Amino acid sequence: MRDGLNLAGRLLIAALFAGGAMQKLADPAPVQTMLAGVGLPALLVWPVAGFNLIASVGLVLGPRVALWALALAAYCLVTSGFHWQLRADPWQVTIMVKNWSIAGGLLILAAAGPGRFVIRH
Repeated sequence: MRDGLNLAGRLLIAALFAGGAMQKLADPAPVQTMLAGVGLPALLVWPVAGFNLIASVGLVLGPRVALWALALAAYCLVTSGFHWQLRADPWQVTIMVKNWSIAGGLLILAAAGPGRFVIRH
């Protein structure tokens, strides 16, 4: 049962990042605006979308699920800074805390490993 729950958790977390990749690819303008607003090149949307997509597949299939989980945890922590908008939009702070929570789950996954349902070399 533990391995099945591990896989289900990985699928759910991967769905978040795959969905984010699809959103960025289908409509990059909101992310490009956000990036430009903090002085970053708008073109970063493309490597970020690629990372989201590749990392979500890596999280589900492996190998090196722990490394993908660590990379995605770091991504969540870094991108949470974009959501610190307490005065402009207090709901963004909730998204920031959700990013921290997802990072926490990914750190637990990195520590626990993928279980037996993973493709290995």
